[in-house]
Amino acid sequence: MLNEFKDFIAKGNVMDMAVGIIIGAAFTAIVKSMVDDLLNPVIGIFTGGVDFSNKFWVMSGPNTYASLDEARAAGEAVFAYGSFVTAVVNFLIVAFVVFMLVKWVNRIRAMAEKPDDVAPEVHTGPSEKDLLVEIRDALVAGRG
Repeated sequence: MLNEFKDFIAKGNVMDMAVGIIIGAAFTAIVKSMVDDLLNPVIGIFTGGVDFSNKFWVMSGPNTYASLDEARAAGEAVFAYGSFVTAVVNFLIVAFVVFMLVKWVNRIRAMAEKPDDVAPEVHTGPSEKDLLVEIRDALVAGRG
């Protein structure tokens, strides 16, 4: 069983997946910062200073809280629709970047698989069909 586990771990696919997960986690942090620190303020300019990450609705009573964190700390049941909007924006950005990355990798892979120089066609003489046509024509000419 231990040898099977070693074989499983040693396979390239498992290692590639592990590297992908680690890079994905780091990339998610970068995208979250980009959305929170760069995109949300720009969106806020167009929406009159609205910060989506702090938009919420208190489901268990009147909304007397200044922030989502304050309502959660008080133990209120909150419907945090702004956090959801932020998560959707994060997902769309990550999905688009992954799409572009896969497209780029596929383009590089296709270029690597394509031969650099196509060998010019070398004329080595008549084909088998050409020879048979000549023989037929010679036989027909010899009879006539």
